[in-house]
Amino acid sequence: MRSVSHLFISGRVQGVGFRYFAARLASKYNICGFVRNLLNGDVEVYAEGEKDDLDRFRLQVKTGPSCALVTRVGENDVPMISASFNSFDILEDE
Repeated sequence: MRSVSHLFISGRVQGVGFRYFAARLASKYNICGFVRNLLNGDVEVYAEGEKDDLDRFRLQVKTGPSCALVTRVGENDVPMISASFNSFDILEDE
């Protein structure tokens, strides 16, 4: 069963390779969606995938790469935007 996760990650998460880290994890777990930097310094992640894969992805993305310092993770309940995502993209900054 496909599930969705919409995360807002705060802390030292920009300028540390966080988006590329998330994209590599997404590839590993067959996750589709996007990641982008927000103007307030947070990183936004929208991810769709099979529930077990998505749970593993979320657990690791909530920690971030080794040089990041995640201080808070907010998660919104959102409907699936589109089950037709076929990739995980790094979007331009907000």
